[in-house]
Amino acid sequence: MAELMGLREAEELDVEEVHELYRAYINKNQVRLMTSFGFGRELVDHAEGAYVYTRDGRKVLDFTGGVGVLNHGHNHPRILAARRRFQEQRRMEVHKTYFSPYLAALGHNLAAVLPGDLNRSFLPNSGAEAVEGAVKLAYKYHGGRRRQILRADNSFHGKLLGSGGLTGGTQNHFAFPTIPGIRTFDYDDLDSVRKVVAEARGDVYALLVEPFSASTMRWCSEEFLRGVRELCTAEDIVLIFDEIYTGWGKTGSMFYFMRHEGLVPDVVTTSKSFGGGKSSISAYIAREPIFRKAYDNMTDAMMQSTSTTYYGFGEETATAIEAVCIAVEDDYPARARALEAVLRPGLERIKKTYPDLVADVRGAGALFGVFLAGGPKLLDLVGKLPAGLAKDPLIRTKVITAAVIHTLYRKHDVYTYNTLNGRSPLVVSPPLVAGPEEAERFLDALDATLGEGMTRLLGRFVRERVASW
Repeated sequence: MAELMGLREAEELDVEEVHELYRAYINKNQVRLMTSFGFGRELVDHAEGAYVYTRDGRKVLDFTGGVGVLNHGHNHPRILAARRRFQEQRRMEVHKTYFSPYLAALGHNLAAVLPGDLNRSFLPNSGAEAVEGAVKLAYKYHGGRRRQILRADNSFHGKLLGSGGLTGGTQNHFAFPTIPGIRTFDYDDLDSVRKVVAEARGDVYALLVEPFSASTMRWCSEEFLRGVRELCTAEDIVLIFDEIYTGWGKTGSMFYFMRHEGLVPDVVTTSKSFGGGKSSISAYIAREPIFRKAYDNMTDAMMQSTSTTYYGFGEETATAIEAVCIAVEDDYPARARALEAVLRPGLERIKKTYPDLVADVRGAGALFGVFLAGGPKLLDLVGKLPAGLAKDPLIRTKVITAAVIHTLYRKHDVYTYNTLNGRSPLVVSPPLVAGPEEAERFLDALDATLGEGMTRLLGRFVRERVASW
């Protein structure tokens, strides 16, 4: 057996050694992909709040929001304290035959935050598991008598076999086996939903939709959401809202759908910032009549609610309790709206200043997409791309956006990313612990970056990154 590495040895690895270990034991093309698009060339020493501190001494403003994970920022002191408390008191982590006070309290908190009778929770590890749990609940609610489930054409619900099949966006480029009966409607198009439901002839058990699609920066109108709610009620279809990215204040309300008073789905899924940036935990929360019909009997009580190994896991639920309390007590929706008050006019100003480079700006709260366009022709560049990337129909947009992200990071110490779904916008997603001054700093950096012109940005990016291909 090869000599094992301990924590000290892991912490002392330099970036080239990490790359070599990734190539040998993880995925060599992951190294190639990340470094090609401008990342992965340095290691992080530590992180706090809205900032990442690299080993070579840089202080980087993190405007990725951890891709939805970091509403609380990096290493929030209350989150760290909650985890230390759990550890120092030597609390028991997992045991299926003892009831968990943390799980009980977290279930109470979720019911307190959410509207209506959304009050029955199941808590797995990941967002994809929460989605699959919600779908399983809906199928069981109908006793297996209905066979079809509806998802939107731009959806992103995860990458497991079931949730991957329910993902309708451009990330699905390989046909894995999945759950049967998946049908697609046009996002935010009520007539499209009605048409598919009519064609299904009473065979639909669930409709799954993101009220705000973070991967495409689109959102459902109030008319659509209320219309879908009315239709699902009339047809006895379980309505599932996926708020995994947008929960806990990100878009200016605690959950996006809650900006519409009286609108209550049958099930909500959440994850990402639910764990306070330190815990991998997710949940689906169901309306009581739905849950009770499916699982609230002696025969089925163990089918979903307590049979998983980690259900009732201690430190993760303790962390989520604190994360929810912080989001409520520090009014994260208001923090998101304060960031929007700076970001929206600033991004609109930049769009007007660079109309040939910025095609559109869309978003809400602390979650915006900047859709970039223009730049010189990339035919020569595309010829140098790795074969898999060259076939991507969005490669031009992705390379243009990557060039902007690269300059923001290298010249201005601002960290951003772009989505792989939809039109691949540059995502502006500050943690909710960031303030107006960080928002202004980002806007200044983006203005200065676009001010260089796309030819210069692409030239630098090609020289430093694409040359390595």
